[in-house]
Amino acid sequence: MRLTTAELVERAAALAAEASQAGRVRILGLTGPPGAGKSTLAAALADGLAPGTAVVVGMDGFHLSNAVLEAHGSRGRKGALDTFDDAGYAALIGRLADRGPGDPPVYAPEFRREIEEPIAAGTEVTGESLVITEGNYLLEPSGAWPAARSRMAEVWYVDLPDGERLRRLVARHRSFGRSLPDAEAWASGTDQRNADRIAATRTGADLLVEWV
Repeated sequence: MRLTTAELVERAAALAAEASQAGRVRILGLTGPPGAGKSTLAAALADGLAPGTAVVVGMDGFHLSNAVLEAHGSRGRKGALDTFDDAGYAALIGRLADRGPGDPPVYAPEFRREIEEPIAAGTEVTGESLVITEGNYLLEPSGAWPAARSRMAEVWYVDLPDGERLRRLVARHRSFGRSLPDAEAWASGTDQRNADRIAATRTGADLLVEWV
């Protein structure tokens, strides 16, 4: 379904209103293949709502560190399913979903692309009624991912035609220092293998979005 930012903000605002009325946090998940625009959409939704309404907590904060990946021999597959701490992510989503008015802040890790590492306690969640979480594997049926999904009010699958998605991926990789051949190889190799797995989960989404 092709939807504008305004239409998506309106749907997110309805979730936030439900949360406020219930006195509980609602969690909105955004998933989809690498390069589809999940993090950009998450920021647009948060910015489109009233100040203090929403906060973005990325799944990428649960990347395993480069040192751990090296020890596991999986540094060259960074971004694959087994290179994340799924149990840690599920635990955080549970804590966020259980927050009530007046509860202490919850601190979430975030991923810094400029150093390619997760940073502990990079995001503070205080009194926001809507938590927007985005990442590749929110609909993955294995491991602890279903436990995280069960605490989300909705999950939207964000899609983009492959040609444009790959162009964006290559540009992203180049902006963080990869050469053009390396960027193209990673986008068509590791990223594409992950994208194929993620695409198999799209039927589990509450909303299929081609964001325009």
